[in-house]
Amino acid sequence: MQFFKKPNIDFVGKRNQFFIISSILIGLSILLIIIFGFRFGIDFTGGTEIAISVEKNITTDELRKILAQNKIVPDEIKSYGEKNQFLLRLKEVGEDANRIETTLLSSLKDYSIKILKKDTIGPKIGAELRFQAVIAVLLSIIAMLIYIGLRFEFTFGLGAIIALVHDVIFTLGMIVLFDKLGIINLEINQGIVAALLTVVGYSVNDTVIIFDRIRENREKHKGIPFAKIANLSINETLSRTIITVLTVLIVLLVMDFFSGPVLQGFAFTMTVGVIVGTYSSIYIATSFVLWYMKKVKKINIEEDIAKQTVAAKA
Repeated sequence: MQFFKKPNIDFVGKRNQFFIISSILIGLSILLIIIFGFRFGIDFTGGTEIAISVEKNITTDELRKILAQNKIVPDEIKSYGEKNQFLLRLKEVGEDANRIETTLLSSLKDYSIKILKKDTIGPKIGAELRFQAVIAVLLSIIAMLIYIGLRFEFTFGLGAIIALVHDVIFTLGMIVLFDKLGIINLEINQGIVAALLTVVGYSVNDTVIIFDRIRENREKHKGIPFAKIANLSINETLSRTIITVLTVLIVLLVMDFFSGPVLQGFAFTMTVGVIVGTYSSIYIATSFVLWYMKKVKKINIEEDIAKQTVAAKA
């Protein structure tokens, strides 16, 4: 299936403008992260999360008042799943968490309360998980650098890593922004970390396809300037890129709107990551390779690289 027949869009010609746009967006994302920071879930801070269900109608404010009368002050109360289901987050662990569960059952017995689930994580374990999550993301990026560097060449590996860092920072910035605005609950938990790792894999896959086509076209169209080969390769893979991203986005959008609070963080992170990953594969990874060849290797990418190499040896 082809969305375009022999497209000839000048992606490479607009690379400087998109570099500027990306630099601004990444700068804003970093500022958001520094100013507001992340809101970590109990996965990474430690605490207790209790999901309850009541048969009678009750609002979160009414529930909070009843709990306050029984000396229970959750850090957060929010609707969870279906009507009259709530999620309570507390810093208490161990015996304190068990006491709160007992108090909940007694104070809300007139509402026919049911405990749907209870998760408890100690502060030390939460800190260890947070550290391991950061290491997992960093190791995945380094692994991609090694893989692409070996499969293609070091310059292409650098381009892929720049794109991956770009994707991760922008996605984290959007998580902080949307969470701060209260549009969606996006505390950093294991689901979001899993989504970030998936985004890294997705972005690299899209980048590798373009790089692979560039390698094929360099052999197939010898004598054509590298900039034109890069632009040709992006255009040749454009239909495949659009089909893939649309297919993935359809599923993710369904998850965004209908998956409920448990999977919303994962779905949102994936949605942003897939969009920015597709963008970076076209405008960041390949454009960085062109910039590196021109500025660092001093190659005129508008001329035949083969001729330049022969001239340099002579």
